[in-house]
Amino acid sequence: MGEGVLRSVMAKTVLVDPPTIAWEASGLVTAVVQHAGTDAVLMIGHMNAEALRRTLDGPHVWFWSRSRQELWEKGGTSGNFLEVVSVTADCDADALLVRAYPHGPTCHTGRNSCFHAPLTEPGYLAAEGSPPSTETIGPEVLNAVVAVIAERQRAMPDGSYTTYLFREGLDKIAKKVGEEAAEVLIGAKNVERGDADGASLLAGEIADLFYHALVLARAVDLPDDAIWQALAKRRGSADVPPRPPKQK
Repeated sequence: MGEGVLRSVMAKTVLVDPPTIAWEASGLVTAVVQHAGTDAVLMIGHMNAEALRRTLDGPHVWFWSRSRQELWEKGGTSGNFLEVVSVTADCDADALLVRAYPHGPTCHTGRNSCFHAPLTEPGYLAAEGSPPSTETIGPEVLNAVVAVIAERQRAMPDGSYTTYLFREGLDKIAKKVGEEAAEVLIGAKNVERGDADGASLLAGEIADLFYHALVLARAVDLPDDAIWQALAKRRGSADVPPRPPKQK
């Protein structure tokens, strides 16, 4: 049972010899859904042969509901569809990885992911006091910052800098983004000059720019997924030269 992509829906390609699915006795196979832009795990469901066929045909992900004993299209009622990008079987072909772009929250609670009840400390907290690595920090902390910004906008607690920015409005937030961008440029020149602490200071300035840009996005109701999808597109076209500036 070889590992392999059953189908890349966006590219419209199919393996010549796709793996044979090792169905459970119930006729189902477990399917893990992963965000195609951020790699975040969104949910786990179960598919029978018909649900898998419909998922492969696209454009949306289908499952078999064990509780209702019926096929269901994710988002068919809520409108929060999962747009299929690819489906991959694992090494034993007894589990599937479905990469998809979510249209709205995936979880019925309104959260982006069904996995939002941590049983351990987040990696970026557990790493405190020891040399952090990309495995323990990475995008996990960025998603946590996004969640905190959203909560500050909802609750607007006094004494919060994020609350202050939201109360001041878009012009203030945009001004801060511009200021932080300028600080990043200055920090980069300091690193180039060889300042001893230039790299750590530049990292802080870039983090500040990320934070203020995320606050700005939230202020104009730009969905988080729109940013991650835009980044995902750039990841696939990193060697494409930038477009020339428009002529005035």
